[in-house]
Amino acid sequence: MIDKTVRSAAEAMQGIADGATVLVGGFGKVGEPRQLIEALIEHGAKDLTIVGITMGHGPGCLEKLMALGRVRKCIASWGRSRLSDTFERMRAEGKVELELVPQGTLAERLRAGGAGVPAFYTATSAGTALGAGKERREFGGRDHVLEYAITGDVGLVESWQADRFGNLTFRAAGRNMNPLCAMAAKLTIAQTEHLLEPGDIDPDRVVVPGIFVDRVVHLPYGGDPRTEDERIEAAEAAMQGSDAA
Repeated sequence: MIDKTVRSAAEAMQGIADGATVLVGGFGKVGEPRQLIEALIEHGAKDLTIVGITMGHGPGCLEKLMALGRVRKCIASWGRSRLSDTFERMRAEGKVELELVPQGTLAERLRAGGAGVPAFYTATSAGTALGAGKERREFGGRDHVLEYAITGDVGLVESWQADRFGNLTFRAAGRNMNPLCAMAAKLTIAQTEHLLEPGDIDPDRVVVPGIFVDRVVHLPYGGDPRTEDERIEAAEAAMQGSDAA
């Protein structure tokens, strides 16, 4: 077995190229790999396609990445944030493209990508603007549209526990999209609250086997001593500074 741990989030970003498709776990702040996203910002990759349920929950992380002009396209179920209008403003200005996907369909497209299933039919969005122009078939007297699997060059995920071989567990709602993003990416990077030795995780509790994970970095939540409000204020100041520049 291979020890997949790396020393830092910066080291974990090595090899991420401009133009990459990046799958991001989490839903809002729950299960969001924030420290990995910050490391991606520092890494400097641009012209990115970001896939995730939401495109940010306030001025930090993904919205900061967009404000810096690093994102070309978003594939998401939610674009609007109640804390920031960054995404909506940039979309209106034509600076970022949005492919809106119903949440369940997005989850299934990622699951299909991880399972090697190229496409599937679903009744969701049939007969709506989101289904316009898509191949359709009727099953059981009901219209269905063809949806294609999503895979990524990189998957950024947050786990509750990981061992050095890359086996992952998740805590409560933090499980959300993280396992799907981990399994649908060519290069999966996991930040973990607790780094354990091989054998310390009960095999019955492993959600994502290490075969799907390439890099693990130990990034406890307590690594940043600032409060959430202080982090948001710092992110807002950084974004304002980038706008002024």
